[in-house]
Amino acid sequence: MVMNVLDTLDSVLYYPILMVLLGVAGLYFSFRTRFVQIRLLKEACKAVMEKPHEHGGVSSMQALFVSTASRVGTGNIVGVSTAICLGGAGAAFWMWVFAVLGASSAFIESTLAQVYKRKDRETKACYGGPAYYIELALHSKKLAAAFAVFLILTYAFGFNLLCSYNLQSTFETYSFYNPSVTPWVVGTILAVLVGWCLFGGGQRVVKTTSVLVPIMGISYVGLALCVLIYHFDAIPSVIAAILEDAFDFEAIGGGVAGSCLVYGIKRGLYSNEAGVGSAPNAAAAAHVSHPVKQGLVQMLSVYIDTVILCTATALMCLASGVPGNADNAGAKYVQDAVSTTFGVAGPVFITVAMALFAFTTLLGNLYYVRNALAFLNGKKKPGEKFMKVFHVICALVVLVGAIIPMAACWDLADITMAGMTLINLPACVILGKVAINALKDYECQRKVRANPQFSAKNVGLENENLDYWKA
Repeated sequence: MVMNVLDTLDSVLYYPILMVLLGVAGLYFSFRTRFVQIRLLKEACKAVMEKPHEHGGVSSMQALFVSTASRVGTGNIVGVSTAICLGGAGAAFWMWVFAVLGASSAFIESTLAQVYKRKDRETKACYGGPAYYIELALHSKKLAAAFAVFLILTYAFGFNLLCSYNLQSTFETYSFYNPSVTPWVVGTILAVLVGWCLFGGGQRVVKTTSVLVPIMGISYVGLALCVLIYHFDAIPSVIAAILEDAFDFEAIGGGVAGSCLVYGIKRGLYSNEAGVGSAPNAAAAAHVSHPVKQGLVQMLSVYIDTVILCTATALMCLASGVPGNADNAGAKYVQDAVSTTFGVAGPVFITVAMALFAFTTLLGNLYYVRNALAFLNGKKKPGEKFMKVFHVICALVVLVGAIIPMAACWDLADITMAGMTLINLPACVILGKVAINALKDYECQRKVRANPQFSAKNVGLENENLDYWKA
């Protein structure tokens, strides 16, 4: 009964509600910014390398690593393979389309987070995110609080349950796997590691993800390239199959909810989180001279996640010749695909990659949760005792995720994420003019070869209650 309710709610939220909202918002921001996600891609790569504007502050690259740690995760492996197995090869194409459109939404939300970021009076660190720009610019404390609650439900519970399940599922391919014992063992080990890192504080999160994210991403792409080289002759037919399935509108119309279109949107959104409102929490922490710089950096994160890593998984699986279906949907499909090139070593590599993906995702997720808890606590960090109890709960959630059914994990993650998106994207549309004006200011300064410096008066915000950007 409960599963039926979750399945129904999940389906309705994504088709037609979120499918229409994501598409319309992405197109709107793309045209209003003159496709900033394509025009300024080179500029985004330069912005990543800039040092923090203030000594000792969080750099653009560190903020990118934290947001990418959350974006790049088990969804890049399990989410993509599930979408292909259940929705068809065309799901990969719709992931690409909505990633490009979503990159413009990512630019807007992260630029807004920078404009409306706040300053910690004690540490001088900056913080912010959708809850803050909703409260400050839309003057709605209740809506801002609702967003913060959905963020906590999504990143402390929904996503972490799913992340833990996805990791333990990679062990199903091994002979030693015992469904009554192995999930408990994997869940316990992961929970202990996450708990250890959490009790080290936020700086440990930044440092840990800064080390693991590049290693994780490069190694996985290298594996995919090896598989694709091994199956090089199959690549043209794979591309043809993706496009043919993506534009099979007769099949899509016959069952939209289970089509490649909807699966591409659902799993693409779960993977890159563009427009969800998560990455702006990391973007606000960066010390930059102009808000647009961080908007460009977070836009780049969407491409890293979907265009590079999700594509690596999709092409690798499809080129391998291993058929994808409901029976092997998830980690097993990827492990079987890799084993065609690397034999028994393939599944082991995927398990290691999933462990790194899961670990960094869990840490990135809980970095966001800290921000939401502070917002609900009157912009103050919750007390030490509360955080200790909360960290223990978070570790237990990781343990529970390893032992509950897959369908429940996916539905809960999808529903809570949809709640965030339904609050954040409309807010971004309403406030979009601020980010667009900031972009115009940035480009005007770049035309005269200046290093853009932002001032609130440049976009008509001199009378707003901003902690930063006053002349």
